[in-house]
Amino acid sequence: MFPPLEAPGRPLEQRCWSSFLEHSRVPLVTEEVAREALLSFVSSKCCYGSTAAGDLIIQELKQQTLCRYRLETFSESRVSEWTFQPFTNQSVDGPQRGTSPRLWDIKVQVPPMFQEDTRKFQVPHSSLVKECHKCHGRGRYKCSGCHGAGMVRCPSCSGAKRKAKQSRRCQMCSGSGRRRYERVSPAPRCSTCSGRGSKTCATCKGEKRLLHFIQLVIMWKNSLFEFVSEHRLNCPRELLAKAKGQSLFKDENTVVYPIVDFPLREISLASQRGIAEHSAALSPRARVLQQRQTIELIPVTEVHYWYRGQTYVYYIYGTDHRVHVVDYPDRYCFGCTII
Repeated sequence: MFPPLEAPGRPLEQRCWSSFLEHSRVPLVTEEVAREALLSFVSSKCCYGSTAAGDLIIQELKQQTLCRYRLETFSESRVSEWTFQPFTNQSVDGPQRGTSPRLWDIKVQVPPMFQEDTRKFQVPHSSLVKECHKCHGRGRYKCSGCHGAGMVRCPSCSGAKRKAKQSRRCQMCSGSGRRRYERVSPAPRCSTCSGRGSKTCATCKGEKRLLHFIQLVIMWKNSLFEFVSEHRLNCPRELLAKAKGQSLFKDENTVVYPIVDFPLREISLASQRGIAEHSAALSPRARVLQQRQTIELIPVTEVHYWYRGQTYVYYIYGTDHRVHVVDYPDRYCFGCTII
């Protein structure tokens, strides 16, 4: 088990969410901005015409600002495993040099916070040299293709020494029924030994001995919990999860506390649920190094427009005005995926 971490004290002052919201209002989308966003989207598609985007008549703009809560938990886990490599007469750091340290006592350089990584280290004083178990210390082993003979059946007579329905002996193998593997031979080469009858041991690379040692595997993982507040519009939730938002709140510490008294109660509940889920999932097997929770404002606009006697709709989402089209009327083909 890893050593316990001391949680930081809870902030003494209660946050005033009204002041956050007052200073973090997202600008409204006007008809001009809505049209420009659609024209930009259409120009990026190979089979979308710009005529409809230029001539449409906007009838209604339904706007709503959503809240997206994110919790990131950066953790470190450690496991050990026996492994080996060819022994090339290098220095052996074995038990005679001391006792191997416990896994969590080994100091390593931690990567930047919230950047996942996996590294492997040799545990000090855990090495020992053994005979290769694959070749039994010979450095080579018998070829499995020719069973060490260096020859196979003649491909012309199939080992019968004479071709079917012919009395004279086979010219390819000279009546021996077998043919040695040679680089100039028209016969197929052995895929493993090229006619040598044996092959260099792939386990010890011909060194005959192996260096066994305990390997420490450290995994730094960034766990993510995400929640988007409920909305009345039909913009796909998976798009809103990836949308660019305006930062409203950020809290980063070794351990963060659940958000309380937020104007949208579902955000407070999501914070409580996310922290509880990460704690339950990570506490038995990993050490939490850092946590970060954020709240972002995601603007969404549902645009209703009229074009050639019919009404259509598209969505503008995120602070960078991404567009999601439901059914664009000016398309040249029907094989493209609308994003």
